[in-house]
Amino acid sequence: MRISSRFTIAVHMLSLIHVRTDQLTSEQIADSVNTNPVFIRQISRLLKKSGLIDVKRGSGGAYLLKEAGAISLYDVYKAVEVVEEGELFHTHENPNPDCWVGANINQVLEIILLKAQTAMESILKEVSIEELTGLLVQKKNAIHASQEA
Repeated sequence: MRISSRFTIAVHMLSLIHVRTDQLTSEQIADSVNTNPVFIRQISRLLKKSGLIDVKRGSGGAYLLKEAGAISLYDVYKAVEVVEEGELFHTHENPNPDCWVGANINQVLEIILLKAQTAMESILKEVSIEELTGLLVQKKNAIHASQEA
């Protein structure tokens, strides 16, 4: 099972909002993400509910409510409700209880999978939107430098 694309789209949105100096509409953001503006507005509501962005009424325009360095990828992950606490991995529901492996697999595997989710979430806590956009700028500059050579 994969993590919902809401996470990567929300990271894309926040990165775009951070690097652009103008306040972007859902249509402009949707153009960059290459998706429907309605989907962008849905994710915007989740980001707004979590206190990461706000959107001007009327003419529109999304903007960050926190410094980009203070928004971790974990904040985004939690904001867009990718998974429930401790529920990143789903085990099969009906192993054979008459088999000693089937009777115990979920209980044993649950401990390991929770450790894996915790490790992934720890890494997301270490990376901010500011750091991510810094890497994007480096990539953009490297492309421009290679085109000029």
